[in-house]
Amino acid sequence: MSQEGLDLLKKIGDGDDKAMAEFYRLYENRLYKFILSKLNDSFEASDILNETFLEVWRKADTFEGRSKVSTWLFGIAYYKTMDRHRKKKPMLIDEDNFPEIVDESPDAMACLLSDERGGHVKHCLETLKEAHRAVMQLSFFEDMTYGEIAKVVDCPEGTVKTRMFHAKEAMKHCLQGRMGEAS
Repeated sequence: MSQEGLDLLKKIGDGDDKAMAEFYRLYENRLYKFILSKLNDSFEASDILNETFLEVWRKADTFEGRSKVSTWLFGIAYYKTMDRHRKKKPMLIDEDNFPEIVDESPDAMACLLSDERGGHVKHCLETLKEAHRAVMQLSFFEDMTYGEIAKVVDCPEGTVKTRMFHAKEAMKHCLQGRMGEAS
């Protein structure tokens, strides 16, 4: 999908509206789900999805290839979503003051997601701070590296690692609490 996205982006940069329609079909579902998970409002998510693709139409010729097309696209969507959040309420981000913590656990989230208690996992994901949920979603559901996530959310890779550590800790505590309630 990466080479196809790159080829389409080049055509979009040249003003090819058919390439834009194909690019939209290629990324629409994944991008909409990503945006919706941040907003919990389908109308706003659709609005931001359209704004994101409009930005692609306008800026396709500026793509320099320093990241994957999907990283660039999700970055645009992330910024537009965060701008919408900022307009609604101030966002408190306190992770930048923590020292870098390296998470060495082996793909713990993949194990949790395969668990039959998927409802518990979904509930716990929804209770995470926005910054924590974003890094988890981009890592586990979009299969992005910490470096790619850092580009999308525009912060140092160490901050992404710290956010992931705190997100996993919060998930662990939440799931332990939810599993205890279920027994």
